[in-house]
Amino acid sequence: MVKCNTMPEVRREIDRIDRQLVKLLAERQGYIEQAGAIKGERTAVRDNARIEDVVQKVLVEADREGLSRAIAEPIWRLLIEKSIEHEFTVFDARPGKVSSGS
Repeated sequence: MVKCNTMPEVRREIDRIDRQLVKLLAERQGYIEQAGAIKGERTAVRDNARIEDVVQKVLVEADREGLSRAIAEPIWRLLIEKSIEHEFTVFDARPGKVSSGS
């Protein structure tokens, strides 16, 4: 982390990190899209056990890196929910999908 002495310096560093986060989130989205293309049934899109596994792994990493759990957990839960919504969209757009449920 860079030591900043002015607000413009702080903002510049936050903007730099935001650009990196966007790249990483776009990469993550690509894997979500692959999952939507691979899964055989719509009911497989939401996997509650996997959600909890991901959140627990994130919290361990948050603790390791000094990220507040109060920030990490709600952000990842929202990220997961939005990713699931996107995966449903990808799944539903597939030709020949098996639409168990709605």
